[in-house]
Amino acid sequence: MIGRKKEMEVLANVYASKKPELVAVFGRRRVGKTYLIGSFFEGKIDFELTGLKDGTKAQQLRNFAYSLKDAQKSATLPPPPIDWLEAFHQLKTHLESLGNPEKRKVVFIDEVPWMASGKSDFLTGFSYFWNSYAAKTNIVVVICGSATSWMIQKIINDKGGLHNRVTCRIHLQPFTLAETEAYFLEKHIVFDRYQLLLLYMTMGGIPHYLDQVKGGKSAIQNIDEICFQTDGLLRTEFDNLYSSLFANPERYESIISALSSTWKGMSRMEIIAKTKILDGGGLTMMLQELEQSGFISSYIPFGKKKKDTLFRLTDCYSLFYLKFIRDIPANETIAWQSLSQTQTWITWSGYAFENICFHHIDNIKAALGIAGVHTNQYSFLSKPSDENEGAQIDLLIDRQDNVISLCEVKFYNDELVLTKADADGLRRKKSIFRHVTGTKKQIFIVVITTFGLLNNKHSLGLVDNVLDMNALF
Repeated sequence: MIGRKKEMEVLANVYASKKPELVAVFGRRRVGKTYLIGSFFEGKIDFELTGLKDGTKAQQLRNFAYSLKDAQKSATLPPPPIDWLEAFHQLKTHLESLGNPEKRKVVFIDEVPWMASGKSDFLTGFSYFWNSYAAKTNIVVVICGSATSWMIQKIINDKGGLHNRVTCRIHLQPFTLAETEAYFLEKHIVFDRYQLLLLYMTMGGIPHYLDQVKGGKSAIQNIDEICFQTDGLLRTEFDNLYSSLFANPERYESIISALSSTWKGMSRMEIIAKTKILDGGGLTMMLQELEQSGFISSYIPFGKKKKDTLFRLTDCYSLFYLKFIRDIPANETIAWQSLSQTQTWITWSGYAFENICFHHIDNIKAALGIAGVHTNQYSFLSKPSDENEGAQIDLLIDRQDNVISLCEVKFYNDELVLTKADADGLRRKKSIFRHVTGTKKQIFIVVITTFGLLNNKHSLGLVDNVLDMNALF
């Protein structure tokens, strides 16, 4: 098991506890939820059930019967239950038949949202099972789902029979850069960290995507095969990704597409104008669901209020797909080697690297020696006015030690060299930021780049801290 140390410790504590445990595991599609549970509880699961995508209630109940047959190690298929209340009564009977009440039992129910969709009575049956039996038994019940928002609303925040019943929750996140590096090393695939960044900007830390990467080939060769060949996994993953999580996925995809058109983020009203989704037409819920599922992030720009909240697309794969893959005709391929040399990619890669920095803010804080200091992270945009020409700052770290770290984020394939124009631009940004915000805090300029900064007369006395890509690992 690569990474996931925290999650494994949580599961170990759950299994070792002396009380019944209801564990909710959620996280986006392909992030490794099933693998985590299957690996930790290998050989210990007494009953396992996986929901069927787009399955009818009758099909889901017939699938339950097959799972019960497997658990009973029976040659005969039991009659499919007529509803979920009967199904969970059958499960209760099966678990009781195992005897030895001292032995910890484990039940794993995967892709719960697929079984509980529509007018299914799944939650009624499951609530009965937990409250009448499992809550009084030496058992661990793990329920899992890729529809993160559904899991939070229907399970974690349930106001009915499951209210406050979940004893442990695990929100499984994509691999960090360090975990991605460890993952490849475990597979005996060695990349330098620049190559790892190229892969991460394309597909993020999603284990199933990373599993497609082959050793002995460069990042660009792998990206070409996985993303641009007609049979590549990520050539068609986008539609599958959103349709597996959301009803009416087209509305969610329209929001994602709108957000991909700008780096600075969009306000709620800008999203409405771009997508034509009516204000009050479920937009608040859709934005919340997309954020809970890890596709977008919301933030309040420095010095602004909640009503000024901006939304940004921060899912690495979605960003890459919408910029470079979406418009390729279905039966055509392109050469990523040539496309990756264009100005379009150079501009995009700068934003993608900035996005990765936001994902790894704890690493940046540790590298700056402020891991224990409370901070808030922002972007900053000042539009041109009569008083100043405007400025955009990639990343601000507002620190409780009365300092603001103004971060200039640059993705470059070599050591960065500041020109006089670059230095003047940084001084101008710092001056405009202080003037517009009126801050009295000390302002440090931090340059975050791939291979570091070459000190010269333009950087000396201007740049306070330099971090290279190693800080992100």
